[in-house]
Amino acid sequence: MNQLAAKAETRNAQPWWRGAAIYQIYPRSFFDSNGDGIGDLPGITARLDHIAGLGVDAVWLSPFFKSPMADFGYDVADYRDVDPIFGTLADFDALIARAHALGLRVLIDQVWAHTSDQHAWFIESRASRANPKADWYVWHDAKPEGSPPTNWQSVFGGPAWTWDARRGQYYMHNFLKEQPQLNCHHPEVQAELLAITRFWLDRGVDGFRIDAINFSMHDPEFRDNPPAPDDGTPRTRPFDFQLHIYNQSHADIPGFLERLRGVFDEYPDRFTVAEVGGADADREMKLFTAGGNRLNTAYGFDFLYASRLTAAGVRAALQNWPAGGSWPSWAFENHDAPRAVSRWTRPKTADAFARMKMLLLAALRGNIFLYYGEELGLDQVEIPFEALQDPEAIANWPRTLSRDGARTPMPWSSTAPELGFTSGRPWLPVGPNHEALAVDVQDADPASLLAWTRRVLALRGASPALRTGDIAFHDAPGELLAFERAAEGERLLCLFNLGDVAQHWTPANASHWRPLLATGGAGDWTFAPHSGLIARYEA
Repeated sequence: MNQLAAKAETRNAQPWWRGAAIYQIYPRSFFDSNGDGIGDLPGITARLDHIAGLGVDAVWLSPFFKSPMADFGYDVADYRDVDPIFGTLADFDALIARAHALGLRVLIDQVWAHTSDQHAWFIESRASRANPKADWYVWHDAKPEGSPPTNWQSVFGGPAWTWDARRGQYYMHNFLKEQPQLNCHHPEVQAELLAITRFWLDRGVDGFRIDAINFSMHDPEFRDNPPAPDDGTPRTRPFDFQLHIYNQSHADIPGFLERLRGVFDEYPDRFTVAEVGGADADREMKLFTAGGNRLNTAYGFDFLYASRLTAAGVRAALQNWPAGGSWPSWAFENHDAPRAVSRWTRPKTADAFARMKMLLLAALRGNIFLYYGEELGLDQVEIPFEALQDPEAIANWPRTLSRDGARTPMPWSSTAPELGFTSGRPWLPVGPNHEALAVDVQDADPASLLAWTRRVLALRGASPALRTGDIAFHDAPGELLAFERAAEGERLLCLFNLGDVAQHWTPANASHWRPLLATGGAGDWTFAPHSGLIARYEA
């Protein structure tokens, strides 16, 4: 019996994904096996032991499909093949086999709102108005004076329309002009996406993270978006000046998700999670996961772009997902957001804060996502303009913080060139502060953040209350966050001081609470800044 089967036997009361801890890998930056400076699939396979050793349930791979890399893989040119910079389909199959042997599930990104302009579908679609794929993308005539069909704006800046002389029409793109919008209203497009789903599930993939799913369908009447009210939020791009009513979030999206779920239900133990951003994300996340016949869960951006981590913010986010409704997912970091320790604390308190943050993440009700290097406490790297790779940051310089700073190479060895990521020149520079945080350094230190992360995830994995239990909040002073988790007769008290001032709070029946894990000087019901405690109730 491999590790995956063993895990399944021990957790047969709930689906494996409910309460799972999932580790996100940005393939370009994880480990380079061939010295070209870019991480690859064999590199991931070679380092799966590290991930399994953390105690997570699954890995999520950001896109590795064939792509011209205008947006580093989020512009897919072939949904059924691996880009040569990452390896081959055989390399992917080897990764799946090794992950499953280690007890790890494998999730992959699916980017269905758009393709690359180099995809064969788009090349055929733009060739004429009368070919078999003419309507697979969103095309529209110019207005009488030649301007774009609507006022819709691209997320990355400028109009969401680009003129194409071959068709004598505009095509739509919510992101880069190299990412033309798929017409997901079209039944043939939907059928092809479902066929792609079966292709990867048949290869042993355990689930999908579906990128930008609320951008997958537009208003077929092509109505203009209204202006957004000025609420004082800084506007760094034209996209910020509109309410995005008609370029995204069409009411037909849930119907397609039900068709997708029908395919997933043909395969045992598979999992779906949606990425949903934007001003209407809360409603859409619940809509896309409602009823047991759509997606399993969704995660938004409650914490990913938050400038501060506050007790009120965490409480509000979790109370927005009450028991009996849809199942939430949470992330503090990902490939699109600045590293949390750089957003939420200062360098001198980064280690203490990272330990408290990891314990808090593990205590949240829902699935949790860790971003590669988060277990090491990696900070955001400052990338100078001349070294930028991120197309969004280049287009909106200097108002948009580069995503490159959260995508720098994983530091494996403190003494090796490029910190062991590659034998060549890395595609992005290694972080100047990352030598002291390298895996080999922390592996040798039983008091490291890496060792702490393993302890924290081991507790979550063994605790029914933390994985799937209910949550109930206590009122506590200042920035002290206090809540209980309970399931299967287990009752846990979770306390975190998110502020810079020590706090004191004593629960009822204090003598019955036995500490399980504590960090940052939490003890005797006094909580230093950036401290945390999880305790079990014993009658």
